[in-house]
Amino acid sequence: MDWTQFLIFAGVGLLAQLVDGALGMAYGLVSNAVLLSLGLPPAVASATVHTAEVFTTGVSGGSHAFFGNVDWKIFRRLAIPGVVGGVIGAWFLASVPGEALKPFVYAYLLVLGIVVLLRAVGRNVSHHRVRHKGVLGFVAGLLDAIGGGGWGPIATSTLLARGGAVRTTIGSVNAAEFVVTLAISLTLIFHLGIQHWQIVAGLLTGGVIAAPLAAWLVKSLPPRAVMAAVGTLVTAISIYQLWMHFVGR
Repeated sequence: MDWTQFLIFAGVGLLAQLVDGALGMAYGLVSNAVLLSLGLPPAVASATVHTAEVFTTGVSGGSHAFFGNVDWKIFRRLAIPGVVGGVIGAWFLASVPGEALKPFVYAYLLVLGIVVLLRAVGRNVSHHRVRHKGVLGFVAGLLDAIGGGGWGPIATSTLLARGGAVRTTIGSVNAAEFVVTLAISLTLIFHLGIQHWQIVAGLLTGGVIAAPLAAWLVKSLPPRAVMAAVGTLVTAISIYQLWMHFVGR
């Protein structure tokens, strides 16, 4: 065991899960971005992150349930189609490079980030709630598997942008993420096997430590402050990724 590498990735996992559990997104995006920057292929990076996420999302979802943040009706409507989309996306990623889809995903997230920011400053962009949560769950699971992350940004941002309550939206999305992540991870392991156990161990250790604290934070922070943080995070990540894709190469 390389303890220096382990501690570095434990720090990455702790930071990523603290953000993810409190804001409903970004564990996969943060962790996957680090692994891709180290030169791992997209499919291997996604498999590594999702294996670690099985543990972190389990603790995170359980913590949100304990604090009463989960709407179980929303959970079911997201989780079941999300598993189907995640399995299809994982199979696709293992067969075809998913890099070509990323600009479209981040363009969509950029729009959602702006909408959430407008809601945070008091603008009612839409009074209509998401009626077809199953479709949202399927798309979020599909893109999460292909992009190595994105369940939270897509599901949480869409529900918040369309009027969802902050606490139950974040709690329900995090709880559903465990089921979807487990399905994606098993599919990728079946196709690719599992590699880089030191990275997996570091990511999940830091994530498990941060998960209960993050669930408590989302129950305690003002809703508009959380929404502003969500919108800022999604917008910043999307602009950066689009810049790197079209200009930074």
